[in-house]
This record gives sequence, C-alpha cells and structure tokens, in this order.
Amino acid sequence: MHAWESIQKTLNYIEEHIGEEIQIEELADLAGLSLFYYQRLFARLVKKPVREYVKLRRLARACESLRNKENSILNVAVEYGFGGRETFTRAFKDTYGITPAQYRDKPVGLMNYDKPDLSLNYRMVDEGVPLIGEGLVLEYNRRTLREPVNFLGVVGYYSFTKGKMMGERTGVDESDAIWKQFFDALKDIPHIPGGRILGVSYHGDAPDGYSTYFIGVEPCEEDSRFVSWQLPAREYVICSFEADNPKQLMASMGKMMKFTRGWLKSHGLIADGFFPEMYDHHTPEMAYMEMWIPFRARNGSE
Repeated sequence: MHAWESIQKTLNYIEEHIGEEIQIEELADLAGLSLFYYQRLFARLVKKPVREYVKLRRLARACESLRNKENSILNVAVEYGFGGRETFTRAFKDTYGITPAQYRDKPVGLMNYDKPDLSLNYRMVDEGVPLIGEGLVLEYNRRTLREPVNFLGVVGYYSFTKGKMMGERTGVDESDAIWKQFFDALKDIPHIPGGRILGVSYHGDAPDGYSTYFIGVEPCEEDSRFVSWQLPAREYVICSFEADNPKQLMASMGKMMKFTRGWLKSHGLIADGFFPEMYDHHTPEMAYMEMWIPFRARNGSE
C-alpha cells in the first residue's frame, strides 16, 4: 500500500464516523503508521493538521443539516461532534464569518473544505481518455476556437485568498449571490435559445483582494443594460467535468482544479490567464460543465 493510500483510508474512516469521537492514535493505527509520522504525512498530503481537518469536515456536513429548520442547532451540534451549541457556534463563526443562526435565517452559499481524493494526485490520463474519480468524471481535449464568442450578462466581485485553491477555502461564497443575480436577470437578457452559459473570473476593475466574476449567456442581440464579455479565438484545453448531481458538481470543483493543474504540468503546459466555465443548461440544476483553459508551453513557446 502506498503512503497516500494509508491516509486516504483514514479520510474515508473520518467521513464515516464524522459525528463520533475520533482519536488521532486510532487513525494512525488504521494507517499502520507511527503517531508522529501519521500526523506529519497527513498534514503534507491534506494541507491541514488532523484535528483542524476533522473540524472543517464536521462543519461542512453540519451545514447540510442546518438547512432543515426542524432540526435544532443544538441537535446539529451534538450530531456532528461539537458537544454543545456554544462550541459549535464559535467554530462555525471562526470558519465562515457568520453564526449557524444567521446562516439558517438567511441561507447563503458557503465554501467548505472538501474531502480530498488523494488518488487524483497519482493518476494521469491522456487526452480523450475519461478519468473516473470519487463522484466525478473528467476528460481533457484540446480544441481551437476559430472565432471569438460573445456573452451578455452580469458582473460582480468576490474576495479571494492567494495560495488557496477551491476546496481549500472556507467562508461565505460571494459568487453564489452573483449566480442568483444572473438567474434572476436571465429572462430579460436577449439570448439564443439553448445558448451556452459562461462564468469567468478575471481582475478587471476589481479592488485589491478581489476578483471580478462575469456570468453571461450567448446573446441574440446587444443590450446596454447588461455587461458583455468575449471569449477569445485561440486554442484551449477543455476539461469536461461531470458529477452525479449539481451539488456533487460544485463540491468536486476543488478536486477538478487540483487535478487539472497536475495534468497541465505533466503535459508540459501552463494555464495562460483566465479559466472560463461553460455550461449547456439554463437552470441551477446543472451537473455537467466544461473548463476552457487557455494555455502555453512551459518553456514559453507555443
């Protein structure tokens, strides 16, 4: 068994016993490692100490239960191993910046720390060969866009933390409000029936510490009430990304981004700027997307 497989075994155990008391010594025994080396290897592969990771995964699971208003906050706290409401509230606010009661009264999108699929760090696939991971299917292909494609929609800003990828950040997901704004406005945007939806982050005129996020649809005519953005004509690596359902799709975005970074590196490529997300359906119930990645050779040549 590889070292990463030992850690993955304990990640699976944590998820299956998330509401129970979990001892690090027990996890080390399960992995067949000394306590010292287990904690060291865990932190290196998962990017978090064991106890911090367990807390973040408990909070992520608790968020789902909080949506059921018939389940009291105290019950949720006890169910996911926090012991009491006060401890739960403090951990929740430290992580997301709001209390469980505030989240329940006014639900917002939250960024959670994902359960890693470490196998994705040790598997590489060729172009056109699907990769099946934990709850997702990925496939990479190169495609040349001969003509630029225009999109019309809305724009907003979200804060970001340098050095942390999706799935490793926690807090309120500010892009969720921009998506809501887009779907509320969609009926008024003159668009091609069945046209694709695009979401893309770029700096634009965003203030320091923030990114601009545009969401739009292929238009059938111009409309000055909305913002326009153009997908440039060039060659892209397209990552087709499918999950069992929309919730799983969003939850697996971090895994997809991490694997994509490794895939590009293994093929001698580096991402060149923005990362547009392309969707084929006009509803929030989307379980398939494509990431269009402009790229260049790592040595600087095309």
